[in-house]
Amino acid sequence: MSSAIPLNVGIARSAGANAAGAAKRVLLAEPRGYCAGVDRAVETVERALDKHGAPIYVRKEIVHNRHVVETLRDRGVVFVDETEEVPEGAVVVFSAHGVSPMVHEAAAARGLHTIDATCPLVTKVHQEAKRFARDDFDILLIGHEGHEEVEGTAGEAPDHVQLVDGPDAVDGVTVRDEDKVIWLSQTTLSVDETMETVQRLRQRFPKLQDPPSDDICYATQNRQIAVKAMAPECDLVIVVGSRNSSNSKRLVEVALNAGAGASHLVDFAREVDPAWFEGVRTVGVTSGASVPEILVRGVLDLLAEHGYADVQPVTTANETLVFSLPRELRAARQ
Repeated sequence: MSSAIPLNVGIARSAGANAAGAAKRVLLAEPRGYCAGVDRAVETVERALDKHGAPIYVRKEIVHNRHVVETLRDRGVVFVDETEEVPEGAVVVFSAHGVSPMVHEAAAARGLHTIDATCPLVTKVHQEAKRFARDDFDILLIGHEGHEEVEGTAGEAPDHVQLVDGPDAVDGVTVRDEDKVIWLSQTTLSVDETMETVQRLRQRFPKLQDPPSDDICYATQNRQIAVKAMAPECDLVIVVGSRNSSNSKRLVEVALNAGAGASHLVDFAREVDPAWFEGVRTVGVTSGASVPEILVRGVLDLLAEHGYADVQPVTTANETLVFSLPRELRAARQ
């Protein structure tokens, strides 16, 4: 099933847009916010709480968003860094970013009841890594060092995976056989930066193979496309998202590269600095794939208080993809 239906983008341009006293407006990116994988992961934890009661343990943050984590913590979720911190026999949920086989093994050794909330699109990349490792390929994994998703994917085939953290890291890459090299990527990267890295890799390794299907998440791409469509019209783009959210940080970069006058990342409306509005007529608003809509609404309310009450949607896709819950929780659905 297609995850997005392309739509026409219509951005109304007011006459005399640059004239003093021109009407203030907001361009609101669509799609934005929760993707199918995040929606599934958050609901997984909520269903686990309903089924098993508190406390429920979650390894790492279920998704990279402060509001979501704090809300779940208030409901009795205990977030831990490693499975060793979970009491033997307890319920632990693995985050949307995925984990390595070693984490699964460690959980089994402690008799933990595991529920895997890994995004199916991340699982796809894991399967690709295992497949190409079996065929003895060198796997060049484009991603950010230390990111949980990268650690989980690399853990599937540590002897075959080599991390490439951006275009500047390409010169340090070595391979055993230039005829058997493939690239994979972290799902939440900037499309443009990833392709720049691939281009640099292909200059060094002309026979570099592409993954069987696009690794960068459809939602990541859709949110970046929407920002690119509106950024040239924006004096300021506000991205709602957390600082440990890779895809949210990329939206700021995409906005600036696409022509926005300025762009800032905020978790909550209270972090918006009114000084940013000086001389600003058009404000773009979007949010990362792990951001609930209530946080965007808070920013829109604040903007309205400062005279930006005219909100124009900028729609570049209509997302329809939905992922099923983990099997052990499906029976709990009403």
